[in-house]
Amino acid sequence: MLLQLSLLALVLLSPVWADNFYQDATVTFGDQRAQIQDGGRLLALSLDKISGSGFQSKNEYLFGRFDMQLKLVPGNSAGTVTTFLLSSQGAGHDEIDFEFLGNSSGKPYTVHTNVYSQGKGNKEQQFRLWFDPTSSFHTYSIVWNSQRIIFLVDNIPIRVFNNHEALGVAFPKNQAMRVYASLWNADDWATQGGRVKTDWSMAPFTASYRNFNTNACVWSAATSTSSCGGSKTESVNNDQTWQSQQLNANGRNRVRWVQQKYMIYNYCADANRFSQGFSPECKRSRF
Repeated sequence: MLLQLSLLALVLLSPVWADNFYQDATVTFGDQRAQIQDGGRLLALSLDKISGSGFQSKNEYLFGRFDMQLKLVPGNSAGTVTTFLLSSQGAGHDEIDFEFLGNSSGKPYTVHTNVYSQGKGNKEQQFRLWFDPTSSFHTYSIVWNSQRIIFLVDNIPIRVFNNHEALGVAFPKNQAMRVYASLWNADDWATQGGRVKTDWSMAPFTASYRNFNTNACVWSAATSTSSCGGSKTESVNNDQTWQSQQLNANGRNRVRWVQQKYMIYNYCADANRFSQGFSPECKRSRF
């Protein structure tokens, strides 16, 4: 009964899709390898031996909820990386990552998450998925507010990164970011540490994106103002419950379930890599 109620709550909290890639996105590289289709409702990225492809949001944002439905590269996707992330620019950039690392046929994708602040990352957590992400579309979401970042898959939280500035841990909250997405070759590291290379006889590889939804504060660089702090820019959506969103008891149970069953790497447990000691937030609650 508890699981049924939790699933009902997830359905009720699911975002309302109002996307159009012609209106909301700009292709950044790959030329014709990036194709907006279905009247702007779908964007397909492809990768061949010459180039990958990618796009970015037209708007910049300072906090919000960002949802994207993806169908990942099927079959032998080893060496490929499909991304959905937020990022600012420059050496001291902020970034919030979903990266999907391909694998050999029949072997599972790795979902790689990371958080950068002021150009510094090293906050990786990696997961397997409990479904086939290549057979149909699934929703990947980032909730970003001044207190925390929540990563969700089909509205199930898989990770929370809290603001621990009081402990001296930098947190991304001062730089506006765009949404970026890409498909590219990274066979020097992406699949089994680079041991499995891209099979170019399978190219072109294709990943599909649809239902790009932003419920967020649009940032105006011209006026240095946010739509959530004044009227100089246009609000994306009136519902801004994400601004103080945190996990309730059901959410904490769900993220605990995911991390116990599907987490395969946690920077807070890698003593070989961080032999001088873990980052201070590792000693605090994950939720």
